[in-house]
Amino acid sequence: MRLNILALFAGLSLLACSNKKESGKSLEIQGTWQLLSATTIEKGTSQTTDYSGKLKMIKMFNNTHFAFLKHSLNAKDTSSFDAGGGTFVLNGDDYTEHLEYYKDKNWEDKHFNFKLSIHNDTLIQKGVEKVEKAGVDRVIIEKYIKVK
Repeated sequence: MRLNILALFAGLSLLACSNKKESGKSLEIQGTWQLLSATTIEKGTSQTTDYSGKLKMIKMFNNTHFAFLKHSLNAKDTSSFDAGGGTFVLNGDDYTEHLEYYKDKNWEDKHFNFKLSIHNDTLIQKGVEKVEKAGVDRVIIEKYIKVK
């Protein structure tokens, strides 16, 4: 009887440890993701941009770096190209970007903290973009789909 209780306790302890390890596990974000929509909330006003029509943006991740590319699908519109990248740290669902490269130097060398969630093939990124020199202080919610 005593041996059964010890075995049960040992089994439950291992199960508890494995659950704790799983809950601290980072999300699998490596690869290429295409932006579907982006919502910005600034000074109480919300604006959503649909990326299924005139604009296309992708975001790529490897083990340590991210990069994003955005452009208009209108061949005559060359002014809407945007790109940037840098390093990131992902701890569970806490994602911090360090933007090293961007066309607007006011954004470079900034850290941005986000929460990530993945539902099937959809990645959702929520957080605050604050860049005092650029006059930016807003919440963003971006929804991506995994590129296969």
